[in-house]
Amino acid sequence: MYQYILLDLDGTLIDSEEGITKSASYALKKFGITEEPGNLRHFIGPPLFQSFSVFYGFSEEESAKAVKYYREYFGETGVHLNRVYDGIGALLQKLHDAGKTLILATSKYEYYARQIMDELDFSKYFSFIAGSLKDGGRGTKAEVISYILEQMGITDLSSAVMIGDRKHDIEGAKTVGMDSIGVLYGFGDYEELSSHGATYIAGDAEEIFKIIMD
Repeated sequence: MYQYILLDLDGTLIDSEEGITKSASYALKKFGITEEPGNLRHFIGPPLFQSFSVFYGFSEEESAKAVKYYREYFGETGVHLNRVYDGIGALLQKLHDAGKTLILATSKYEYYARQIMDELDFSKYFSFIAGSLKDGGRGTKAEVISYILEQMGITDLSSAVMIGDRKHDIEGAKTVGMDSIGVLYGFGDYEELSSHGATYIAGDAEEIFKIIMD
C-alpha cells in the first residue's frame, strides 16, 4: 500500500489549459509568432524551457526570454485561470483523512504552484510542494521527484507513487524507480500513458483512490 502520494498539478488536479495557452501565445507574439491559444496545448505538461526549444527551435537565450515573457502574463492573469477536475477535492480529503502523505510534484514554477494551491485551498492537504525553479533548475519531472525523495527522506520507493496525466510524469517515476498512475481525464491519453509504462491507469478520481487503497 502506498504511503507517499506524489501528484502532478496541470492536467491532474486542475484543468489549466486556458492560463497556459494564453500565456504561451503572449510570449510567442514577442518573437513575432502568432499562434491561437487553442493550438498551444503542447505547452501543457512539459517544462517551459523545453517547450520553447523543442516546438519553436529557440536557442537557450531565446527560451529564457520566452519564459520571462510567459511569466509576465501568467503571473498577472494566467495563474488564476484554472478549473478543478471533478472529484479531486473529495479525493484529496479522503487521502488526507486516510493518513496518506500528499506531495505536489509539478514542472510548473514552484512560486506559481504554491499560489494556485493556496488559492484553491488545497495546500492544507499537502505535506510538501515542489516545482521548477525560476532559473530553469529542477526542469524535468525526474529532477523534481528526486528532490522530493531527498527532502522528504523517502528511501522505500515501493511506498511511493507518482500520479500524472502525461508521459513526463510516467518517465520521471520510472527514472527514479517508482510506480506511477496515469490519469485519462487530463491532457494525455491511454496510448501515451501505457506506451511509456504507467503502472496503473485511472479514468477518474474514484479509480485513483481505489488503486492507492488496494
